[in-house]
Amino acid sequence: MINIVLADDHHIVRQGLRRLLEMEQDLTVVAEAGNGIDAVHIVEELRPDILIVDMEMPGLHGLVVTQLVRQRVPHTQVVVLSMHADEGYVLEALRHGALGYVLKDADAGDLLEAIHHAVLGRRYLSAPLSERAIDAYARSTQATTTGIHDTLTMREQEVMQLTAEGLTASEVAERLSISPRTVEKHRANLMRKLGLSNQASLIRYVMERRLLFTTKLPEDSEAKQKQEYESLFPDNT
Repeated sequence: MINIVLADDHHIVRQGLRRLLEMEQDLTVVAEAGNGIDAVHIVEELRPDILIVDMEMPGLHGLVVTQLVRQRVPHTQVVVLSMHADEGYVLEALRHGALGYVLKDADAGDLLEAIHHAVLGRRYLSAPLSERAIDAYARSTQATTTGIHDTLTMREQEVMQLTAEGLTASEVAERLSISPRTVEKHRANLMRKLGLSNQASLIRYVMERRLLFTTKLPEDSEAKQKQEYESLFPDNT
């Protein structure tokens, strides 16, 4: 039996996916999550075979969820659901550790194929995506700042995201429970690594590479969600 966790912020979508998956004799949905933070915690607790995660998740972006899950629960393979057919999105999902990438307008059979491929450690991309196109795109971007972006620490990526969203150093510090001085240090480091000179160039960098993740916390139980968010990064200062 293949155990699955569903992570999508729309309850009706999770219901539909659960019905679809549990029609298969070898699949069972063991839990659901409505935001990225809960998804990571649930996977850590239940250690399912597969996590199906929407790319656009509140709390933590689906790519961050994917990366954390693959780091902390290597047994769990990740299949990303996305509305984006652009090669750049697919490549980022694969680089963050996903084995499956399924478009939301794909046939139900594509999702089932992705699950069965992923549980065997095989990559699956739903049509019209192809390995050849993704490999070609990856080669074309090897000489760009994509590689440099990979040198950023998790905390530097968080500071980059929140800064690009327009938060001040004090607001970023409050969100991440660190000091404004530490925020400035991380921002200076990441801008030096990326060769950027000001906040405007940082925002342009993030937008051009479609790296503006969803970091806004869910409105319900915001204090609790903030505490859980911080618990995911206990060593990042």
